[in-house]
Amino acid sequence: MSNLLRLIIGFVFVGAAVALMIFQFWGWGSLLIFLSICVFITYFYNENMLIAQWYLRKENMPKAEQFLNRIKNYEKELNRIQHGYHNLLLGLIESRKAPMKSEKFFKLALSQGLHMDHNVALAKLSLAGIAMAKRNKREAQMYLTEAKKADKNKLLADQIKQMKDQMVMMDKQQVRYTR
Repeated sequence: MSNLLRLIIGFVFVGAAVALMIFQFWGWGSLLIFLSICVFITYFYNENMLIAQWYLRKENMPKAEQFLNRIKNYEKELNRIQHGYHNLLLGLIESRKAPMKSEKFFKLALSQGLHMDHNVALAKLSLAGIAMAKRNKREAQMYLTEAKKADKNKLLADQIKQMKDQMVMMDKQQVRYTR
């Protein structure tokens, strides 16, 4: 459902609620106020995105992908604020199936904008992992440094430390193979 239609439905519900309250139908009016609040919330937070995030937390990737695929044209159905998060979720799902193909989603999410620092750090950490898989140490180091800067609350500190340890191991393997 397009966002314009959501706004129209929300305002119709508010108008109907005010009319019902004027005619002393307080119960029905308050019910419509509640429904209009739900409609306005789905304007800012798409229900398919919320359900997909919930399934991602439960690590049920097929269900999460199913709900993300319900969004046919994300540029029309989502606010501009959510475009980056849509691509971040697609990247997280794709990274479980084919990690190298998920790079485009993470880069697109970063270019469209992520407003929470820990999500920026997650995207950059994922890009660092992809760069390491490609044996591009310089790019991996750059993304890892940026992820550390973006992770202000130290939510991904353990993962960043593990990634640095893996880079050290990668260096040792290269030295071993060159001799």
